[in-house]
Amino acid sequence: MKKAFGALALGVLLAALCLASLAVGSGLGVHDLSYTTVFEALTDRAAVDPELVKLVDNRLVRTGLGLSAGLALGAAGALTQGHTRNPLADPGLLGINAGAAFAVVTVVFIVGATSPLIGAVAALGGAAVAALAVFALANLSGGTPITLVLAGTGLSAFGMAITSAIVLSDGAALNVWRTWNVGALAGRGPEVLWATLPFIAVGLVLALAGGWFLNLLSLGDEMATALGGRLLLIRLTGIATIALLAGAATAACGPIVFLGLVVPHLARAVVGPDYRWIVPYSALIGAVLLLACDVLGRVLARPGEIPVGVMLALVGGPALMLMVRRRRLPAV
Repeated sequence: MKKAFGALALGVLLAALCLASLAVGSGLGVHDLSYTTVFEALTDRAAVDPELVKLVDNRLVRTGLGLSAGLALGAAGALTQGHTRNPLADPGLLGINAGAAFAVVTVVFIVGATSPLIGAVAALGGAAVAALAVFALANLSGGTPITLVLAGTGLSAFGMAITSAIVLSDGAALNVWRTWNVGALAGRGPEVLWATLPFIAVGLVLALAGGWFLNLLSLGDEMATALGGRLLLIRLTGIATIALLAGAATAACGPIVFLGLVVPHLARAVVGPDYRWIVPYSALIGAVLLLACDVLGRVLARPGEIPVGVMLALVGGPALMLMVRRRRLPAV
């Protein structure tokens, strides 16, 4: 019962942060809006200045991106640590970020396309191919959690090496990669949100359904097999789910690597080792942290803003070190 109430409290906090994200402004000439104005812009658009309605619409897209990416990266982080049994793992360890970055700069280098939508589609495809390659390489060497980590690390290094070579030789690719790689919610249009949202929705459903199987894997491969678990199918489904979630979130917002690492530890500190609760808690905490850091980044750096990927590292790094100092990081 306490876990259910905790999830409800996180949901209420998340709703409050969504409203704050719609009301708080940043940048030159952009003012904060009252909550009354926000509600009127959403429900009675004719009664509000058209410029304010347009402003709320833009912030609505940004809030939707933050909400969906936070849910996706939180759940993907829990799945990654569960499948690799590594407390230091995040989706980037499986080559997701490297594959997405390689695809983005390759499209710019070869085709010359620089639109956010094309970049998002390319990043999603690159993340999916990278995840498939990591799974195939890992299974050629036994399909264990260790081989997953090793294959992901090797592929990430290889992908980033090629990406670096491209951006150092092409100015347009460098500009696009530099903007995309920082991890931000600003500057993305509604087409990016609608292009990635279906993948995140499907991934979240699969992630919530996979908690029981992660509990089975945590017993060890031999015990999981003895209890009837089909390890190959479980791992394939898990990697596909991580690719959907992390790939779509990375495609929409760029690589936000810190979130998937720290959120599962926060969830375990609250709900214990049961992945049926860790996954949904990680998703909710991920969305709360991402939106909170996005709003905080707007407030602290006025008249500009701090990208949410940078703000997450500034806030979350000390928090993780404090948890380590107090020895409150539960084992995976």
